[in-house]
Amino acid sequence: MNHYALIERLILWLGQHRDQQPSLKEMATVAGLSEFHFHRLFSEWAGITPKGFLQCLNHQHARRLLESGQPVLQTSLDLGLSGPSRLHDLCLTIEAATPGEIKSAGAGWTIRYGSALTPFGHALICQNHRGICHLGFYSQGEMVDALAEAQASWPRAQFQLDQQLASKLAKQIFLAKPASQLDQPHPNKPLQAYVKGTALQLKVWRALLTIPAGQLASYGEIASAIGNPKAARAVGTAIGRNPISYLIPCHRVIQQSGAIGGYRWQPERKQAMIAYETCPPTE
Repeated sequence: MNHYALIERLILWLGQHRDQQPSLKEMATVAGLSEFHFHRLFSEWAGITPKGFLQCLNHQHARRLLESGQPVLQTSLDLGLSGPSRLHDLCLTIEAATPGEIKSAGAGWTIRYGSALTPFGHALICQNHRGICHLGFYSQGEMVDALAEAQASWPRAQFQLDQQLASKLAKQIFLAKPASQLDQPHPNKPLQAYVKGTALQLKVWRALLTIPAGQLASYGEIASAIGNPKAARAVGTAIGRNPISYLIPCHRVIQQSGAIGGYRWQPERKQAMIAYETCPPTE
């Protein structure tokens, strides 16, 4: 069973009814489960109870995170941390495609791809010889469209199905545990991302890597952080073209008002990611 599809439906409903503070019984009814099974499934998936999750969707909660996140972001940039950055105890480095590589459109390359079921639904993951070059989410039954989008970025490359690789990368990205929870040194190797984009897009994507998990920033703050405070709209466009969801955490950028805002891979998924990262586990 695709548990994310069920949770996604409930997240959408909660977003529409959060001001009514629905009870556990009401949430379970929407999910079509008993209160006991719904509470267990939701808690296992999100690491937090349904009630705690609802609290984390509160507008003021997002606002507080935004206000506390800005100094962290600016400090990180001031310290020159716009390159390799820690994300869930993974080190991710972005390598930009050269003009010649962009012009070749992937000629002579083999890009391995596969789908994986993550805590946030189905994901398509693609990797070439330089690193992960695409990570996007899709709804069940839309795998062909998701692959076509990835292929459009590198139309002359050969795409080769490799489910084993996709599963391995998904586990490393989404199931990593903090080093403090492990008895031995962290086994995960640094991840390499390979992207193509304009100079502005690359600056924005690297700035996103400096936002720690559990913190948020506004579009305006990102614009200021890259030295162009009047470019909030251009920043929003660059964020919308992020080819590597979650690893380049565009979900951590919200509106100055504290509203969640749009998301290329569905606003409900963005809400789920924010709550997943910002809400501490509860009993």
